[in-house]
Amino acid sequence: MKRKRLNRDAWGFQGFPYYQTRVDHPLFHGLACLIRCTDVRETFWEMPRAGRVRVTGPGMTWLELVPDHESRVITVKYFPDGTHDAERSRYPAAADERYQPSVWYVDVIEGIEYDARGVAVYVDKYLDVIFSPEGDVKVDDRDELDAAFASGELTRGQYDAALAERDAILRDCAADIRGTDAWCAAVRQIVEERIARGEAARL
Repeated sequence: MKRKRLNRDAWGFQGFPYYQTRVDHPLFHGLACLIRCTDVRETFWEMPRAGRVRVTGPGMTWLELVPDHESRVITVKYFPDGTHDAERSRYPAAADERYQPSVWYVDVIEGIEYDARGVAVYVDKYLDVIFSPEGDVKVDDRDELDAAFASGELTRGQYDAALAERDAILRDCAADIRGTDAWCAAVRQIVEERIARGEAARL
């Protein structure tokens, strides 16, 4: 299984503002990380309902949440604050107009580690769930999960746990996208306030 830093250096985000903080709040218990994209080039995905979905671009913000006792990293890729792409004709009203999500990408993971600098690193377990505000829902990389099990890289227990986590993500997050939007926006506000007070580590 691959190890991936939550500062997303594999995306070329080295040097971009990256904040990491532990949150214990009635809304969320776990690790919260935030990346502010500055001069990164725009990239897009295509989705059936949303159409062309912006994933990276100047002014975007990525919020990454690792809830306690769950095997997932929830990444919300937000448009520049207070905006969304006009071409998204089916885009619904956001729960918080300041924080308008472009897309969610949820990684199924084996666990979290930390590198020498203290940056969180997740052990990627291949399977992902992607969904948009417009209602697109997609499970990705099932073939990679199956191949890892067939090769012996994953045990039966790890394989079954990944599928169970996929089902939980679909139920917890993708079944009520509006509710997930509101929850993520509220957690992001907690993180933004911590950053403003100097209580989140910039790594």
